Amino acid sequence: MWAYRSLFAARFRALLQYRGAAIGGMACQVFFGLILVMVYEAFYRSGNSSQPMTISQVRSYVWLGQAFLAMLPWNVEGEQRLMIRTGSVAYELLRPIHLYSLWFARSLAWRTAPTAMRAVPILVVAMAFFGLAFPPSLAAAGAWVLAMGGALLLSVSMTTLFTILLMWTVSGDGFNMLFYAMVILLSGMNIPIPLFPGWLRPVVEALPFRCLVDIPYRMYVGYADPGSVFGLLALQLAWSGVTIGIGLLLMRGGLRRLTIQGG
Repeated sequence: MWAYRSLFAARFRALLQYRGAAIGGMACQVFFGLILVMVYEAFYRSGNSSQPMTISQVRSYVWLGQAFLAMLPWNVEGEQRLMIRTGSVAYELLRPIHLYSLWFARSLAWRTAPTAMRAVPILVVAMAFFGLAFPPSLAAAGAWVLAMGGALLLSVSMTTLFTILLMWTVSGDGFNMLFYAMVILLSGMNIPIPLFPGWLRPVVEALPFRCLVDIPYRMYVGYADPGSVFGLLALQLAWSGVTIGIGLLLMRGGLRRLTIQGG
């Protein structure tokens, strides 16, 4: 286990060097956060029917999404994509460690390091100027922390799965675009799931993507009962287990069919 901790720590420190990208990402996310908040405020002011979430809850939901955008499994690390396409993945196979665990550790660093640099500044700015509220109670805050842990585990397992899928295709561009659309739309990132049409909501809630955004953010804004967090955490862990299992099976098959050209 110490080898994977060391690999995670080394990759985490390396990713922390990209401060310029973090600053650019924060500016972009604040901008899009403002756009989304203004769209929802216009929607709420123009509509006559009551909505399942208050505008204050939606505002906080949006800013949480912008602060933790880098934690979502919407892309694959560029270095790993290049490694698989060029065949330099052979060097990974020479390491005396489990390849899936190695990629899982790298994915964990890929999801946490950029988030660590962006989340706190965005949350501070949003709380100071743009209406992000604190959780309504300590119980809600605790439930949010637990649910965020479950969301992180599922996000890392999905990122690792998406990386493994690159072994089954010539180019990963199509996979990346498909995953981006699915995660952003079905997780509740752009549209909170309680605002989905009634006929579509049960379908979206049956998918694993809501465990990434909708579950923890509902806890934070007070829309969900904090006491339900343990059942929802079990759901997150179950989906993580399924994703890890599929990833292990696909990696085993991918390694059997892997062909590396050259010396």
